[in-house]
Amino acid sequence: MNFRITGTGSYLPKRIVTNNDLAKIVETSDEWIQQRIGIRERRIATDETCADMAVSAAESALENAGVRADELDLILTSTVSGDFVSPSTACLVQKRIGATCMAYEINAACSAFLFLLETAAGYFARGKVKKALIVGAEKLSRILDWKDRSTCVIFGDGAGAAVLEAGDGYLDSTFDVKGDDEVLRIPHFHGSSPFDETEAEEPYIHMAGQETFKFAVSSITRDVKLLLERNSLTADDIRYIVPHQANARIIDTAARRLGIPQEKFYMNIDRLGNTSSASIPIALDELSRAGKLERGDKLLMCAFGAGLASAAALIRW
Repeated sequence: MNFRITGTGSYLPKRIVTNNDLAKIVETSDEWIQQRIGIRERRIATDETCADMAVSAAESALENAGVRADELDLILTSTVSGDFVSPSTACLVQKRIGATCMAYEINAACSAFLFLLETAAGYFARGKVKKALIVGAEKLSRILDWKDRSTCVIFGDGAGAAVLEAGDGYLDSTFDVKGDDEVLRIPHFHGSSPFDETEAEEPYIHMAGQETFKFAVSSITRDVKLLLERNSLTADDIRYIVPHQANARIIDTAARRLGIPQEKFYMNIDRLGNTSSASIPIALDELSRAGKLERGDKLLMCAFGAGLASAAALIRW
């Protein structure tokens, strides 16, 4: 048994923060950010929690699919910026939407939405579930050092969700993890133990930009080639390639290396910034609601992030 996506939903905070707004906080400029990252503006949560955004995206996806919360057999969420260490965002979503099924969370940073798909695929394959909800939600503004211009200009907040039902839509996937905490990491709050002698590090996003760029480009190039070749496809067979929205230059560079037209890659980073595990489901919801997808279209999604973890998945819409 396999699954297909039958509904999508997303939520974006009301507050729009432009590059010029950020130039009032840190030493940067609209020109610098657009040239190096490709972002004009991003959404930043003000009165929304991570769970608030996750619930709104989940409810939107359920409505889009015509599925009731009490019909769900599984809820999976992903975030690196949840409201609590425990309980998970999945448990908060389950309670607030009125579901009673199993619910838990996966942390695979920016690649996590594709890890959710792969995890759900196992449940469908064993006949354990008929309907599932997966949600990527991030309030990254909470874990940014707003004095660090190399990171605070990149990220945004938001949530995206998808409803999965039995079908034949999940075609292939690939995953690669190279354990590393030097290129990208988000330390926990150090705590106040009088016995802890380890070095304290601020609990914000720490990123080595150049190394991240190289890893991302090589991951996209390798994973897209692999799935196309393994399934005897060319780029012409794919309706859209939906990449994690980390940096427009990363996507442009990967497209050139692959020899695939840039318009084949769906991008919204200019409006939303990098929303980590929420970026791909938000993009899927935008494509679907804009009427840009038809049943039977093939989509190739690819992601990369802390871990270092990369992933790609081929689906039939």
